[in-house]
Amino acid sequence: QVQLVESGGGSMQAGGSLRLSCAASGFTYPYYCMAWFRQAPEKEREAVASINNNGGRTYYADSVKGRFTISQDSGKNTVYLQMNSLKPEDTAIYYCAAHYGNCGGSWPQRRAYTYWGQGTQVTVSS
Repeated sequence: QVQLVESGGGSMQAGGSLRLSCAASGFTYPYYCMAWFRQAPEKEREAVASINNNGGRTYYADSVKGRFTISQDSGKNTVYLQMNSLKPEDTAIYYCAAHYGNCGGSWPQRRAYTYWGQGTQVTVSS
C-alpha cells in the first residue's frame, strides 16, 4: 500500500519561503506521478504542481509558475515543493498525491490520483 507523508508546513510572512516534503513508500511499479494539491477554506482542492518520477517532467498551475518548484530525490522517494515569494492567497492545506503512470494531461485532475497524504497547513500572513 502506497503511503505519503507530508511535512514542512508552517506560518510565514508574505514574500518568504517554505519547503514542503512528501515521503513516499510502498510503490510496487517504477513509474508514477506525484503531485501537490492545496485546499483553502471554503474552496475546492486545486492542483499546484506535479512531477513524473521517471524523467522528472514537471507541471505547474499558472498561479504558482515562477514561484514554486517541484523536485524529487529518487533515492529517498521524496518529493519537495519549494515555495518562494509566498502570498497570503497561498494559505491552504497542502496535500501530496500520487498515481501510477505518467502525469500527462490529466495532472491537474483530482480524480486522477489514487493515493493522498494527510496534508500540511501553510499560512501566509500579509
